[in-house]
Amino acid sequence: QVQLVESGGGLVQTGGSLRLSCAASGLTFSSYAMGWFRQAPGKEREFVATISRSGGSTAYADSVKGRFSISRDNAKKTAYLQMNSLKPEDTAIYYCAADLRYVGGPQESRYAYWGQGTQVTVSS
Repeated sequence: QVQLVESGGGLVQTGGSLRLSCAASGLTFSSYAMGWFRQAPGKEREFVATISRSGGSTAYADSVKGRFSISRDNAKKTAYLQMNSLKPEDTAIYYCAADLRYVGGPQESRYAYWGQGTQVTVSS
């Protein structure tokens, strides 16, 4: 059974940092590109970042470029999202997802597996 479990969310002040983790089990982690998405209250889920199987290729939404960094540790079967300079508009539930391709993308339909999400709240 495939499981993706996010952790690391919480409440942080504007300008603060958080590091999200996504622990995978039940799949060959290194065979999947990984992505992070988020859903703010009353809004549709949106793409945040993606990383290729090897970690050599990454892509980001314009709204987080320069502030967020995606990485992975294939030995630990874990993907990460380092979030710096957080803003109130970053408040959302953050989801990780796995895409059985070498490189992920912004389309949700690419991703076969999803986690349950972790809440990030940025206070002003």
